[in-house]
Amino acid sequence: MSMMIKGYIALFVLASVLMPSTAFALRPTLADANQNTSDQVALDPLPSWNEGAAKTAIINFVANVTNTSSPNYVEPAERIATFDNDGTLWCEYPDYVQSLFMLDRIRDMAPEHPEWNDTEPFRSILSGEKFATSNFSAIESMQIYVAISANLTPEECIGLASDWLSRSNNSELGMPHTSCAYKPMLELMSYLRDEGFKTYIVTGGDEDFVRSFSEEAYAIPPEQVIGSAFKLQYVENNSSCYLVKLPDILVINDGQEKPKEIGQNIGLCPILAYGNSDGDIPMLKFATRGNRYSLGLLNCHDDPVREFAYDNTTAVGKLDKGLALAVQWGWQVVSMKDDWKEIF
Repeated sequence: MSMMIKGYIALFVLASVLMPSTAFALRPTLADANQNTSDQVALDPLPSWNEGAAKTAIINFVANVTNTSSPNYVEPAERIATFDNDGTLWCEYPDYVQSLFMLDRIRDMAPEHPEWNDTEPFRSILSGEKFATSNFSAIESMQIYVAISANLTPEECIGLASDWLSRSNNSELGMPHTSCAYKPMLELMSYLRDEGFKTYIVTGGDEDFVRSFSEEAYAIPPEQVIGSAFKLQYVENNSSCYLVKLPDILVINDGQEKPKEIGQNIGLCPILAYGNSDGDIPMLKFATRGNRYSLGLLNCHDDPVREFAYDNTTAVGKLDKGLALAVQWGWQVVSMKDDWKEIF
């Protein structure tokens, strides 16, 4: 070994003895600090959510059910999350989007049905006397629903809805309805899917209407949409076969029907359920019952500047009993005004 190499070794040993062990560690620079901050922002799965109880509850819940060392760990196959649609995933005010579609369909179909000019509820629609959900009784709404859907195939219904949505806007916000999906909710569903959850829409709306846009708007495929539906008839015609909607409603998927349809269609109980109205209460109860580790959430529409403010006094998305039950059941009430940095 040369004298020069021996000298380098001696100097290195001497430095190791005389200097603290951290002397040879790379010190963080300003660039490193900025990069760390950037990484933290990038790692935030819910950037459109303000820091607060709701965001913390969501992130803690997901961390627990995905941590194999946690007593609350849930196998990926059982990580089911169910979401209402209207008022939960997209804007439902000043009227349900499907209701607006139904009224437009009646107007479009009117030339083929001259009898509607003297028959309610169609006469009032065509004359312009009635133009909103609140104008119609439950029976009248069912009559309209049947009139626009019966004897069509599911594919035809999806096509009509898709075409209408492509040229229809929210009258108050001036945006296409599909652009009125809530950005924080899109982030939440994406976050859950990244963590092994399967996300379902469980809606009171017609399932084919929602299927017409669910994949494009929410990245939820049509088979994960559960909604109101008609009885179907199987038809064979020459070399083809298809399904046709009968003028007989199978289910109006609201209230207590939601847990039943979850059981029928999913076969598993969700561990996370998210809604915004009293019609979602049974679904949230179903998900959070007993001592099982679960999370229930309700959107509260309290932002008149960026969206709308309504709860227990409106004909759409009425939230009255749900606010009191949220305290009793431990659900998170999400303030769109305080908990969301952005709405759309």
